[in-house]
Amino acid sequence: MSSAAQILQAEFTLLKKDIIAAYEASGMATSGNWGKSVQVVSLPNGISIMADGYINGRKPGKVPPSEAIEAWLIKKGIAARVRDDISTSSLAFLIARKIAKKGWQPKPGTQNPVDAVATPQRIQQIIDKVGQAHLATFTTDILNSLNQISV
Repeated sequence: MSSAAQILQAEFTLLKKDIIAAYEASGMATSGNWGKSVQVVSLPNGISIMADGYINGRKPGKVPPSEAIEAWLIKKGIAARVRDDISTSSLAFLIARKIAKKGWQPKPGTQNPVDAVATPQRIQQIIDKVGQAHLATFTTDILNSLNQISV
């Protein structure tokens, strides 16, 4: 692995760590499953960060799993507050049905943790670091080639 690739891998690993920390600090974390889905993936032409897409909301359509909503209700303390009025499973079913009909969006003003961390400035810093390492490797390769020709 070239030094540029090593720098890119290290920078994206830090980016992943910071995205997960921003997610957990944002109050959006409920089950913690989204944070576990964030992965640094090596591709043939570079590196990418991938994660489940529901952090940006959910379109109407398929019914989400009621079990995940039940866990969210319990974690947020909602189940305890409404237990005299409705069972947790019934409330989770109703919420799931509404999400299937209308979709779901994060609260207005909630900043996406990826956007909060992967700013254009940070991406440019990564590009600059990788570019410098790539330039150094390229320069060394050229000088080595020239030295072999002159011998």
